[in-house]
Amino acid sequence: MSSEVILKVENLGKQYRLGLVGTGTISHDINRWWSRVRGKDDPYLKVGETNVRSEKGDSQYVWAIKNINFEVKRGEVLGIIGKNGAGKSTLLKILSKVTSPTVGIVKTNGRIASLLEVGTGFHPEMTGRENIYLNGAILGMTKAEINDKIDEIIEFSGCLRYIDTPVKRYSSGMRVRLAFAVAAFLEPDILVVDEVLAVGDAEFQKKAIGKMQDISSSDGRTVLFVSHNMESMARLCERGILLNHGEIEFTGKINDVIDYYLSNNLEFRSTFTETDLDENCYVQRVSLKNSKGESTSNFRFNEDISVEFDIIKNEGVLDDFDLSFAVVNSSNVVILSSSFSDSNSFSIEEGETTFKAKINGNFLNKGDYKIRLFFYNNTKRQGVQRIDCLNFKINEIGFYNNAQVRRALIIPNLDWVKE
Repeated sequence: MSSEVILKVENLGKQYRLGLVGTGTISHDINRWWSRVRGKDDPYLKVGETNVRSEKGDSQYVWAIKNINFEVKRGEVLGIIGKNGAGKSTLLKILSKVTSPTVGIVKTNGRIASLLEVGTGFHPEMTGRENIYLNGAILGMTKAEINDKIDEIIEFSGCLRYIDTPVKRYSSGMRVRLAFAVAAFLEPDILVVDEVLAVGDAEFQKKAIGKMQDISSSDGRTVLFVSHNMESMARLCERGILLNHGEIEFTGKINDVIDYYLSNNLEFRSTFTETDLDENCYVQRVSLKNSKGESTSNFRFNEDISVEFDIIKNEGVLDDFDLSFAVVNSSNVVILSSSFSDSNSFSIEEGETTFKAKINGNFLNKGDYKIRLFFYNNTKRQGVQRIDCLNFKINEIGFYNNAQVRRALIIPNLDWVKE
């Protein structure tokens, strides 16, 4: 293994037997033993199905992960992305030596500290301070080395008042704060973080992301980061791996991996026709159209987007209503919100009425978005309809000479004046 490569995974796989603890039956155990005696492979490694959690299979065996191969260089921050059940946590548990692989090997050039679950590695009856020394000893550090770091650990965690209190009395957020501080400041060569930062508050998440950036850039240590927060992934990681059904589906620069993951998990539609609102008045259809009047879910950066709402009123007149929509990005951040009632006071009369709003070109940055619809009766505050009804994407940036995407939520074409 190269001196630059700190972690190397070769043909890694983990197989489980469903429904039971252990290998299951005496006959299976005897078959495994007889195979080992003869120097043969485990016969059950040749069976087993891909890990698709939503489908019922025929085999008793399932591969949580299979055929995993990758390398991580010293100082690199690697993001691991995938749906729930894709095998992310299983992979990190193997890398952290919490569980052993069924097949394959993991080669490392340094100490690994992992933060896999809330309170991992903490003894509940011991105080926070005692657990710091315990974790440091597990990582092979001397008491003197831990003494040099303990004040920084306590300050970063924000748990000074409770540091001499048993950990069993900590909240989940406090445990995560202390566990992350211990893992980050005790200087492991590889830091493994699995989604637990989501338990902490916004202030701590910001501190933790900043600390991981410092660990990789300043200290030259390696970070493996798993999260469903794509914004944090893009800020922190350089390279990414996408796991799907226990296997690597895509790998590359983190922004490319995120784009691939989001585009393959969104159903891009140009027309929405489902509704379960009040039968007397409801949104029949929502459409996205380009400047040619064509329904589409793919737009160029400099292209106007027409959002159209077809509303059916079966009888009478609706005087006081609110029809609005929001554009939400892939990180669930609301980019813009607009309401028809902000500038109009028209009624909805019997029959079909179409309302249109235009999103100007040269505004939304390249990426994936969705239309979130709101429609309700203002007077009665009834019949509220809130639906994420359409997904669409901005495909390209039109006016950059270097074709590089600016890191901004919106890129409006402002009027510049030189005086």
